Amino acid sequence: MTASGAFGGQTVEATRRTATARLASAGIDSAELDARLLAGAAFGLDLTGLIAAGTRIVTHDEAAVLEDFLRRRIVGEPVARILGVKEFWGLTLQLSPATLVPRPDTETVVELALEACRGQHHMMKQRQIVDVGTGSGAILLALLSEFPDATGVGTDISFEALQTARNNAVALGLNSRARFVACNYMTALAGAFDLIVSNPPYIRSAEIGGLDPEVRQYDPPAALDGGTDGLDAYRAIVPEAARLLAAGGTLVVEAGYGQSGPIAALMSASGLTADLPPKADLAGIPRAVAGRKLPR
Repeated sequence: MTASGAFGGQTVEATRRTATARLASAGIDSAELDARLLAGAAFGLDLTGLIAAGTRIVTHDEAAVLEDFLRRRIVGEPVARILGVKEFWGLTLQLSPATLVPRPDTETVVELALEACRGQHHMMKQRQIVDVGTGSGAILLALLSEFPDATGVGTDISFEALQTARNNAVALGLNSRARFVACNYMTALAGAFDLIVSNPPYIRSAEIGGLDPEVRQYDPPAALDGGTDGLDAYRAIVPEAARLLAAGGTLVVEAGYGQSGPIAALMSASGLTADLPPKADLAGIPRAVAGRKLPR
């Protein structure tokens, strides 16, 4: 069936319903939401626009774009990868093959970072933030949007990821307060920082093959694989953070299932104090862990 034949003569509303049925028949659990997002992108319409234009006939070109989107979704490509964008903390972020798709669980890092900063004396001066392994820049840009006087550095070993993060900073009007550095973790940084955040790779190597295909096949492997026990990145990040944090500064990292205790132990061994409990995700899993560098 040609692209025009698939939806030939259908209205926007009928096409959306047809797309939903096709995704559902392919076993896509979120068929209705995915169809709405893909149809909206193919037609250049938001939700309100889809409703308002419901009786309009879909053009041949629009049908062709939607047909391509549906084909890709049916074989397992995530909607965010198809559209090339994902919302995080209310910000629309561009993606690339070198970046993870930002997930709601990672918003716990932002939430715990905000809690750690409330009422702290160093909050009164211009805050210096580091986002280690910044990817799309999600955590850094979310925090810069919350702290209008802060500046930040995003590090990554991928030049493509750094360009994506830089593009997002420009699009969000945050580029004057953000810079991006190519290095492994924080090896190129010096100075004293008030807040260091990270969503490092934490999946155990042996578990990569069992991940959801949407993650295993489309997220960059280097952003997933945390080594034999999933803690390799933390062993590198925590001591470096303890060295680079200003007195009173805080490290906040995302953790995998069952990892909050070992990460807290690594922080304690490096002289960081856990004066805030881990932040749980919607499933109740401790997802963000914080450690503070106390003044000597």
